[in-house]
Amino acid sequence: MNSNINKHIINEILDNTMKYIFFICSIFSVIVVFSICIFIFIYSIPIFKEVGFLNFVFGMNWSPSSKSFGIFPMIVGSVYITILSTILGGGFGFFTAVYISMFAPSKLKAILSQVIDLLAGIPSIVYGFFGMVILVPFLKNISPNNIGEGVLAGSIILAVMILPTITSITKYNLEAVYKYYYDGAIALGNTHSQAIFGVIVKAAKSGIFSAVVLGMGRAIGETMAVMMVAGNAPFIPKDLFSYFRTMTINIALEMGYATGIHRSALIATAFVLLIFILMINIILSLLKRNNLYFSFSLSSLLNRNKELKNDINNFSFKNVKMKVSTVKADILKYISITASIVSTLFLIFIVVFILIRGIPHINFNLLFEKSDNSHMTLLPAIVSTAMILFMSLIIAIPLGVFAAIYLVEYSKSKSKLISVIRIFTDSLSGIPSIVFGLFGMLVFSNLFGMGRSILAGSLTLVLIILPSIIRQTEETLLSIPSSLREGSLALGASKVRTIFKIVLPCGFSGIMTSVILSIGRIVGESAALIYTAGAVRYMPRGYLSSGSTFSVMMWMFSSEGLYINQTFATASILLTMVIFLNALLFFVNTKLKRDY
Repeated sequence: MNSNINKHIINEILDNTMKYIFFICSIFSVIVVFSICIFIFIYSIPIFKEVGFLNFVFGMNWSPSSKSFGIFPMIVGSVYITILSTILGGGFGFFTAVYISMFAPSKLKAILSQVIDLLAGIPSIVYGFFGMVILVPFLKNISPNNIGEGVLAGSIILAVMILPTITSITKYNLEAVYKYYYDGAIALGNTHSQAIFGVIVKAAKSGIFSAVVLGMGRAIGETMAVMMVAGNAPFIPKDLFSYFRTMTINIALEMGYATGIHRSALIATAFVLLIFILMINIILSLLKRNNLYFSFSLSSLLNRNKELKNDINNFSFKNVKMKVSTVKADILKYISITASIVSTLFLIFIVVFILIRGIPHINFNLLFEKSDNSHMTLLPAIVSTAMILFMSLIIAIPLGVFAAIYLVEYSKSKSKLISVIRIFTDSLSGIPSIVFGLFGMLVFSNLFGMGRSILAGSLTLVLIILPSIIRQTEETLLSIPSSLREGSLALGASKVRTIFKIVLPCGFSGIMTSVILSIGRIVGESAALIYTAGAVRYMPRGYLSSGSTFSVMMWMFSSEGLYINQTFATASILLTMVIFLNALLFFVNTKLKRDY
């Protein structure tokens, strides 16, 4: 009897202890968002005192040597390229999604969906390098001023980058609405094309708009890819072939040597960028609250049936103009087919071109020969990438999984605290990587004295991948039937034991999906690592020494101008990693889900 009582007391203490641990992990995102905003603002104060906030934001001249700091040209450049790339990427992404989800045969649909998911995971620096070696020379030949870099080149590269994201989210929203409205639209006399463009598209318009806004958020926060094709002059662009500079490029170009008030001005640029991102996140939050809710990941777009049904029930056929002329519907259909062909072929061309040019230059010497200042190889990148992967994942996985456990297993219905945590988690996922890099430099490298080290880079990457682990794991745990939990508790198991013995094993495939996606993000990251982990050619001596990952090493190869073949080879290795991770993801989402 006493042993049973003691066992019950021990279980209760363990349950309470783990509950507090889960709670602390869940509010970590809130702490991080506040910390980023506070640190960035504090380090921005000197420049605001020196020139004034309005003069800084609306100043037309950026000249650190003459103590002139005005970022309005960079704001215009950021807005300019974001709008153009969103129009291009959003248009092609929308019509591609319509074709894949509504018109493509089932086998072709499966293939195209896998291709789009694959291309969404390609590191941005690979797109930037493609733009530098192919797009810029092509545009230079047709440019009236013999300039290839500029607004048009940057817009096209960004459009290609955001197209897979917009396509995947739009496709999900169209398919979610399709099953509820298609039969009714056909019954009312519409053709297939009329039903799609007259009903389905209009019913899913809030989700489609959300996809475009998400693409816009990625476009405004992109750094490395645009920097390679922009020309990077701090002036307001006059036309599509004018050099320009965005806020993120401004930070990346000059932070390496900035000091004093110049350094404060660059950090203040990040603060203004955060304001833009916050505005985009507010728009997304309003859309999620009032319309269709979605969750996007590389592997899949997880269905939230209960919320979708509630929102769709509020939608009425009388709110939609049912009839679209047959001719108009057919024209839109063929536009969708054309857009899908152009988008898919262009994206595939990028991959095939990089692989054909890069694979022949992958050899033993490039991979394993000693690297130094006179001769760069990828051996330091192999070691640094492995070290960063290990340290980042070993911290982020338990932190993210424990946070998701609290949000699912301990949350109360309509809890304001849980809503706040989710909002901050989503906000954390929308912060540009260059801002994470600045925060990591200020806190881990400078404040904690780590310098530019693999440890500082790893901790910065933990903050970057944490939101996706939390959200993916949360969605997985929500999909597990509550009857499994109830059965375990009814048999006398404690809540913590139920979580670790029943819930987490059932959600293993979803957790593995988040891990694989995180590996892809870590391997492809560059902007956040340059000023935290460093950009060096030599082998790391430990976690407190500098190191360069594959993406950073590729940036170094391309910026030197003397290692083009090595750059192609590194890009091919990165693409091979993406292909392998997608194949692994497919395996996890099929075999392991069946097993569990």
